[in-house]
Amino acid sequence: MKIKELPLSERPYEKLENYGADNLSNAELLAIIIKTGTKEESSVSIAQKILNLKENTDKDNLRFLQDISLEEFMKIKGIGKVKAIQLKAICELTKRIARPINSKQKPIKGPEDVARILIPEIRYEKREIAKVIILNSKNIILRIINISLGGTNFAYLEPKDVLAEAIKMQAPKIILVHNHPSGDTKPSKGDYNVTDRIYEAAELMGIQLLDHIIIGDGTYQSLLLKK
Repeated sequence: MKIKELPLSERPYEKLENYGADNLSNAELLAIIIKTGTKEESSVSIAQKILNLKENTDKDNLRFLQDISLEEFMKIKGIGKVKAIQLKAICELTKRIARPINSKQKPIKGPEDVARILIPEIRYEKREIAKVIILNSKNIILRIINISLGGTNFAYLEPKDVLAEAIKMQAPKIILVHNHPSGDTKPSKGDYNVTDRIYEAAELMGIQLLDHIIIGDGTYQSLLLKK
């Protein structure tokens, strides 16, 4: 059944307007983003196909959408390039909405502050990502930069790559962060070796490595904490 054939009270747009967004199913919310269907299928039917892209025992868990590529979206009949881009934009917005407000203006007092800032962003990443948080003398964040993306073996991360931007900015302190896509934050021997190498290199450059934090699925582990 096409959307226009549904009673007004059951159409996604009207349903959201009259009853609120929290009363819509995942498929109905996606249908609003998709806007139009095809001659054969409604936008809700197409949305349901998106939700079926990955078998998921938890039907309300939409995390997998962030990992769907433009090409995968466009394989679904009724999803062209524009709609695929809109869907990717929505996924990115949800990640950014989850970030704490004004996090960069508050001093970092411990690993829990770092976790609060970065867990929403990288907890569901399927690739290993390393970030460097560059701080001033009062532990206020000056910048957060990406050091490596998936495909790079973290154990072989070079100190020069970690320290380059901090040296350029003449920043006195840094915090190293990386994720474990498995969700398990238990440090490996390689994690400890990297920490030692970067700590020593930073010390030579007059930069203090305050911590190295591993992010998992909603959890974190501090390898080195110097207050």
